Amino acid sequence: MLLLNEREFLVEYGKKLIDKNLTKGTSGNLSIFNREKELFAITPSGIDYYETRIEDIVIMNLNGNVVEGNKKPSSDYNLHRIFYVNRDDINAIVHAHTVYSTVLSCLKMSLPAVHYMIASAGKDVRCAEYATFGTEELAKNAYDAMRDRKAVLLANHGVLTAGKDIFEAFSILEDVEYVSELYIKAKNLGEPVIIDDKEMGKIIEKFKSYGQK
Repeated sequence: MLLLNEREFLVEYGKKLIDKNLTKGTSGNLSIFNREKELFAITPSGIDYYETRIEDIVIMNLNGNVVEGNKKPSSDYNLHRIFYVNRDDINAIVHAHTVYSTVLSCLKMSLPAVHYMIASAGKDVRCAEYATFGTEELAKNAYDAMRDRKAVLLANHGVLTAGKDIFEAFSILEDVEYVSELYIKAKNLGEPVIIDDKEMGKIIEKFKSYGQK
């Protein structure tokens, strides 16, 4: 069985999406890229995360072909593939329909630096132009909007985050959703004060040495 470790992580983190109320039903998808083998593991289309088994995970190559698996891959596989082909800092992706981030995407609003925790994703999070789910157009729009970032809002759709591994990608998703909630609630009371780019630059540098190595 190809990419056994990656399969196990995807089953585990798919359940975490549900447990932490970061998506609903079977919506969203996750993947992990094995750079050495040039293959990525991705969750299957339309299977409950708590019903997904390691043998249900689909293995694909960078041409978008299924290499191993008897299930259909997520319809958004191009949304993952485009980053693995073009960005060497990304080895895992999480896409979800989180509530607050998706609210912003439905307003076609980007997420500004209302709180320093956004630095895990970048100095802010842009909203990509709308495109139908599962299309190459959506993948390109997301890729363009996520330039120099590790997160992007997908207009009228949801949010996508990425990292060097699945732990970082999932952690960024939590950060983006948290800051989105803060931003929306602050907007209800007044106009939030946004951290300027100079200060965000300092914070991003500090984040590089944050935590245990």
